[in-house]
Amino acid sequence: MPCIHKFHKYLNLELLDFEPTTLIVGTFNPAWPASNSAEWFYGRTESNYFWDILPRLYGESSLISATPVEWKQFCHDKQIAITDLISSIDDAMPDDRKHQKMLGGFSDDAIEHNFDDLIYVSIVQLLRLHPSIKNVYLTRGVTDAFWRHLWNPVAHYCNHNNIHERKLLVPSGEASYQYEAHNIENPKNQIQLIEDYILMRWQNEWHF
Repeated sequence: MPCIHKFHKYLNLELLDFEPTTLIVGTFNPAWPASNSAEWFYGRTESNYFWDILPRLYGESSLISATPVEWKQFCHDKQIAITDLISSIDDAMPDDRKHQKMLGGFSDDAIEHNFDDLIYVSIVQLLRLHPSIKNVYLTRGVTDAFWRHLWNPVAHYCNHNNIHERKLLVPSGEASYQYEAHNIENPKNQIQLIEDYILMRWQNEWHF
């Protein structure tokens, strides 16, 4: 039994009741193991700052303690759609303890280095189906060949269709290296909270 995306029914934007102008793309949110507490995209708020950072980009209060209903309403109001690059890992087995541990760590590196049979979301096709989208953001870097291979066609399509495309600093504790480096390099202008540092980085890339 493969590991499908926990919110796979949302990935192709078929449930939207609005025309999005902005698309935010992540990587993968596994339907198992049961330790995945997320109730919607970026919903593991104990380790992910997405729902703090995104509303504050728009000058609004953090939604880190809000419900999925409130998150979805925010996206509706701001015309933001959310999807991920991977819809299923077909060679992941739920009775394999190693697979359980790897996916339970929610690590992109674990996906990249341990699985081969993956089903991808066609981001370019989504952009073709929704020409209202003028801004596209990936919430991770693409330094590794695996992720570059997935993202380069998206960047190419955006560059040739006047779509604002950017890679954002990952909105989680994985940004701690960059955060700590910033404070070391700026002893007189340190940022106290990692989420404030990530917000600053996102503001430099956002379309307004």
